[in-house]
Amino acid sequence: MKALFPNVAETRGIVVRVSVSYLPEQSEPQRGRWFWAYHVRIENEGRQAVQLLTRHWIITDGRGARHTVEGEGVVGEQPMISPGASFDYVSGCPLATPSGAMQGAYHMIGEDGAAFEVEIPKFALLAPAVGA
Repeated sequence: MKALFPNVAETRGIVVRVSVSYLPEQSEPQRGRWFWAYHVRIENEGRQAVQLLTRHWIITDGRGARHTVEGEGVVGEQPMISPGASFDYVSGCPLATPSGAMQGAYHMIGEDGAAFEVEIPKFALLAPAVGA
């Protein structure tokens, strides 16, 4: 699993794993646009069901410019994740530089009504070198 999802963070029994892929077919380096897809797997290793309510991303480009993205749920859903279950989704990120990074947090609520933040591990966005 580590090789498939090299970026991992755990908060209160919720494990967030991320893998990222550069998408050359959606990128236009000559126009200053690079595009990545990222696959997130959220695993509930805790004892109670949790629901993902909102997301908060910090996207940093290769020049150090930071962009914040906040919103409800992920890919139009606010999934309920039972103990022992997982939720997967794929999304994308364009940048105006050939490198950058993403990190963030999910705001979740447990069956007991307690709200908490779950860390999303920081992961690099790196386009392959030209001619590589």
